[in-house]
Amino acid sequence: PQTRNPRPRSAGMVEWWQTTPLQDLNDEQWEALCDGCAKCCLHKFEDEDNGQILFTRVHCRFLDMESCRCTDYANRSDLEPACIRLSKGTIAQQKGLPTSCAYRMRAEGSTLAYWHPLVSGDPDSVHRAGASIRGRSISAEYVHPDELEAQIVRWVDE
Repeated sequence: PQTRNPRPRSAGMVEWWQTTPLQDLNDEQWEALCDGCAKCCLHKFEDEDNGQILFTRVHCRFLDMESCRCTDYANRSDLEPACIRLSKGTIAQQKGLPTSCAYRMRAEGSTLAYWHPLVSGDPDSVHRAGASIRGRSISAEYVHPDELEAQIVRWVDE
């Protein structure tokens, strides 16, 4: 779950998410780094010709679309074998993360986006900025597996 940072930020203040290497984050920091966009919960394809990951607008059936959080986070990998399960040691090998993903950005040495809840102090800023999939995807329950490819979208990494 996302936690709100109650402290007001001062100009030039350096926070843990800007400087702490991913491998040094504690469990609470690791979970707080998730921005709540739920793009990792979208079904994806890998282009056989160039290896590019293509996102669909179809989300996992266990995603709560209002909160953009998993309804059974503790058991997500057992319930959905294709679920991306991030860890400090595997972040660099993950192909299915959008360019805006905070884990990916920190692994690549980038700073977090202005709308990230840690930066803004507001867990809804990711949704207001249009950076989440809230209201823009459909559940896998309503799409036949043979029709997934027809659901590819371009807005995920744009």
